[in-house]
Amino acid sequence: MSHADAAGARSSALSTIRRVLPYLWPKDLPWVKRRVVASVVALFLAQLFSLTTPFFFKAAVDKLTGTSHGQDFLLVYGAVALTLAYGLSRVLNSGMGELRDAIFVRVGQRAIRSLALETFTHIHRLSMRYHITRKTGGLSRVIERGIKGVDFLLRFTLFSVGPLTLQLLIVLVIFATIFNVWYAAVVLVSISAYVAFTFKVTEWRVQIRREMNAQDTDANQKAIDSLLNFETVKYFGAEAREAQRYDAAMAGYESAAVKTGQSLAFLNFGQVLIITLGLVTVMAMAAIGVERGTLTVGDFVMVNAYMMQITQPLGFLGTVYREIRQSLIDMGDMFDLLGQPAEINDAPDAKDLVVTGGEVLLDNVSFGYEAARPILKGVSIRVGAGQTVAIVGPSGSGKSTIGRLLFRFYEVTGGALTIDGQDVRSVTQDSLHAQIGVVPQDTVLFNDTLLYNIAYGRPNATPSEVEAAAKATKIHDFIMSLPEGYQTKVGERGLKLSGGEKQRVGIARTLLKNPPILLLDEATSALDTQTERDIQESLKAMGEGRTVITIAHRLSTIADADRIVVLEKGVVIEEGRHEDLLARGGRYAAMWNRQSAEAAEEEAAA
Repeated sequence: MSHADAAGARSSALSTIRRVLPYLWPKDLPWVKRRVVASVVALFLAQLFSLTTPFFFKAAVDKLTGTSHGQDFLLVYGAVALTLAYGLSRVLNSGMGELRDAIFVRVGQRAIRSLALETFTHIHRLSMRYHITRKTGGLSRVIERGIKGVDFLLRFTLFSVGPLTLQLLIVLVIFATIFNVWYAAVVLVSISAYVAFTFKVTEWRVQIRREMNAQDTDANQKAIDSLLNFETVKYFGAEAREAQRYDAAMAGYESAAVKTGQSLAFLNFGQVLIITLGLVTVMAMAAIGVERGTLTVGDFVMVNAYMMQITQPLGFLGTVYREIRQSLIDMGDMFDLLGQPAEINDAPDAKDLVVTGGEVLLDNVSFGYEAARPILKGVSIRVGAGQTVAIVGPSGSGKSTIGRLLFRFYEVTGGALTIDGQDVRSVTQDSLHAQIGVVPQDTVLFNDTLLYNIAYGRPNATPSEVEAAAKATKIHDFIMSLPEGYQTKVGERGLKLSGGEKQRVGIARTLLKNPPILLLDEATSALDTQTERDIQESLKAMGEGRTVITIAHRLSTIADADRIVVLEKGVVIEEGRHEDLLARGGRYAAMWNRQSAEAAEEEAAA
């Protein structure tokens, strides 16, 4: 890693830590602050008891061996009493450590929950453009690893690295004052060499871990993608191909994992070698002191006890440092996600949308998903209050784009889109979404009950209101024929239901929402002709008294619309009633004749 990269990594790590600190010391939650303070007090008490333990051990040994110099005030007590004191200090050390964890666990879990909720909420605020370009499996891994990183950082930074640093400083002071400065010097050099070696090797291992994470995310995404497209895989007999694709991703993960294991072996051996040299040197110095009579056997034991207290937690330093570094990387990814700006934001002075009639007006609207590729080129369409207007045209003409702009998934780049004279950019998104009901081409359901999926349109609806919506869309009888009725689980994305059943559930939940403006985005184009006719009745009934915009592929479904708008290459080329457009003999008439001929051929074949 170059100097600039290292500086950037440090800056990023500090930035990430600064983002976490407010969750540990929130201004508006005094109970969190009290728990943090209590945890720190317990931490210091644990360290106090930990550092007094070797003194009792030394005194007990000197009492038993009779090698004391008579200057230790602890030697007035008997060996048994000193042994009991030694045991008590160990218990108190452990007890304070457990008390510290018990007090702090609620603080840590609250921080994790708050961050998880903030991330989840922010993801839902991000634009449709962002969600189209990001992979859901990879996104879920970023959140999962980020939350785990917060948990690890809170626990180990505060309760492993902090106490270890404090312990090292105190031991150095004890060695320099009770023995001599050379003991402290040997310990300092050993620990410095150990830490430098550990950090250097771990930095190298972090790079390997990054690669391993990338391969893991890739493999996980391929697995999720394949499982979500289970039927498609089966249709094309592509099981072996999918397995090969997944295995190729796992091969990259395997290679990185092997490097990780080998580098860990190198790290562990280097750590043992450095710390053992330091331990043996200090013990040899103490042994010489005992031989010369300047130290007692108890002193020798105390030196050993302190070195063991230091070296045991140091054994985990490489793992802790690597995990902290990885946690900072994972948390950095999550905070980068939180830092993604929402493409669509409410204006500072945005007001709630007030629908009086439901008139929708597109006034010279221009839009393109990319600046170089415009989709809509100055489109003007007026949908009067309570009218049904159909928008038709070939694929790529911009039909569905109008629906996305109406719901404000994207912002118009030119012109204006208004509802009852209110520009959608000047009202709150929540109020806009509440006034528009959408029935898409493919209704996607939650892996929950039928009751939950229908009630999603209005969560506070009563069971009788849910049933009324189901009856209105002619799905109630089918639901009641199921063994578990409304409590039947629909499976992931509603796969346990047929296309027609899913669409009826989707229509029922939109009907339950009771919006004044309705957008039907090719709501029946994926269904067979008979199912489409049945559902068309439900859609027609639902449109009564509402402003309806129908984006259609099959022209037979919109023949009775108040007005039909024909789009081609992002421009309105025809507009009028069904009969008028047929009489005009233009683009609409050609589309109608072609579809009618295709329908006649199908009927003849049947």
